[in-house]
Amino acid sequence: MDARFGKMNKLSDCACVFDAYGTLLDVASAAAKCTNELGDVALPLGQIWRTKQLEYSWLRSLMGTHADFWQLTGDALDFAMETVEISDAALRQRLMDLFFALDTFPEVPRVLKALKDAGMKTAVLSNGSPEMLRGAIEHAGIDGLLNAVYSVEDVGIFKPHPSVYQLAVNGLDLSPENICFMSSNAWDVAGASHFGFRVVWVNRYAQAPERLPGGPEHVIDDLAGLPAILGL
Repeated sequence: MDARFGKMNKLSDCACVFDAYGTLLDVASAAAKCTNELGDVALPLGQIWRTKQLEYSWLRSLMGTHADFWQLTGDALDFAMETVEISDAALRQRLMDLFFALDTFPEVPRVLKALKDAGMKTAVLSNGSPEMLRGAIEHAGIDGLLNAVYSVEDVGIFKPHPSVYQLAVNGLDLSPENICFMSSNAWDVAGASHFGFRVVWVNRYAQAPERLPGGPEHVIDDLAGLPAILGL
């Protein structure tokens, strides 16, 4: 890899592993597509929905009461809809259907293609259930640009537990230092870096860094900046 990313083996001996939600897939797009129905509460509902989705993943991990991400997504949506005082079963179903087929961010397909053309392995490592990830990736048309998709359901606990990151190490048969991990979530960045991955923070939302062990080697606004970091 390019010296700007530090010492690593040649590209064919490395891999780029991506978080899915918020990194490749636009989690705000589901609520945004229901703006006509939701009106002024579209934005706050989307924000509450995402926040509770993540909170439930961490709390269930701590409580030892695992449920897959699809259930958490529905539970979080129920909380959000009650918070903004909306009771509409048909709208709830539409939002869930839209979350199953989220849009990618605009630059994602071309960046994944650039990595594939350069001979680098690519994978997804996500909290999503296998069915959710399969649906989203096929909907986005990027399945042919990925070598592997890893779900936390194989270990029964959510990120940032180290056993989740180990899935990519085992599946790709690479050492952590030869895996470049990308996430838009600062807490995921901290967890992956602490585990031993080389991490690029895709800070799409101009967040402040977390006060946690571990941190990124690079920060970019979107994935369009990744090929330059890798020297492509």
